[in-house]
Amino acid sequence: MTTFEEIKEINGNNIVKLYDNKKQSLLDKINNGEFMKIQAPMVRFSRLPFRMLCRKWGCDITYTPMIMAAEFNRSESARDSDYTTNQFEDQMIVQFGVNNAEELCAAAEKVANTCSGIDINCGCPQRWVMKEGYGANLLLNPDKIYDMVKQLNNRVPVPCSIKIRIQPDLNKTIELVKRAEKIGVSWITVHGRTSAMRSSHPVDYDAIKLVKENTSLPVFANGDVFTLEQANTIKEKTGVNGVMAARGLLSNPALFMGYDKTPIECIEDFINIYSEYGGLHPIIFHRHLIYMLYEYQNKNEKSEFNKIKTVSGILDYINDKFLF
Repeated sequence: MTTFEEIKEINGNNIVKLYDNKKQSLLDKINNGEFMKIQAPMVRFSRLPFRMLCRKWGCDITYTPMIMAAEFNRSESARDSDYTTNQFEDQMIVQFGVNNAEELCAAAEKVANTCSGIDINCGCPQRWVMKEGYGANLLLNPDKIYDMVKQLNNRVPVPCSIKIRIQPDLNKTIELVKRAEKIGVSWITVHGRTSAMRSSHPVDYDAIKLVKENTSLPVFANGDVFTLEQANTIKEKTGVNGVMAARGLLSNPALFMGYDKTPIECIEDFINIYSEYGGLHPIIFHRHLIYMLYEYQNKNEKSEFNKIKTVSGILDYINDKFLF
């Protein structure tokens, strides 16, 4: 069982002082051609304990959930709730939902010394996000994206990236990427679906390849990464610099290390991290474990586990069933 002196050892690298030079070292790794394995920003789920777990089990880069910049700037309680990190976390990107440069820069200034980069969410397709002018709505107003990137680069010394979806007219996607490169974006993540497509729709890897071929920026591919084999296939198909997984990592945080389901040792690590650092609502802690244990349980066991209401009950169940 992993101790929290040992948690400092992430992927074999001893993490020492807080964030010393990590912003530059991440860009160096990306620009030097290392293939990046990335944990996606996920609402509710990609918080500190899960990010630490993903780093330990094969992810090179982790992302926070999308944080609404306006609320983050306005409310200290929102900042305390939405953003938690510690001295052991590195190569972590803070993603903001935002549609104007003033809010972005103000929010970025609050986290710049404790992260490795700022990402602008230009791809979330949720209706309320689009209605408020955030997420994928920005693809319809690209001048807002360019202004935010330019002002962030001028005011806050931290790498800036954007996460986009492809557009029905791929020429518009290519134009956006080329302009983003000129104004100083550090890398781009491309989800290979349009904002109108559901997650059941096939990912357009040819579109991601086209983006990669039309920019000298590092490009990360996002969409339907559930195994290491799939990640490697996407790399071969598209030539991208890295792949980003969301649902695949929820069910198997060790997928980038080649496991076909979550190792029991990984589940132990998650429980230890949560016990040490908290940072998750008990319902979300439970939900993470529901995903991780899915392949181990039959229908009746799933139903039994899903009905547990307390953290102590969850831990008792797992110790009885799995941690002999």
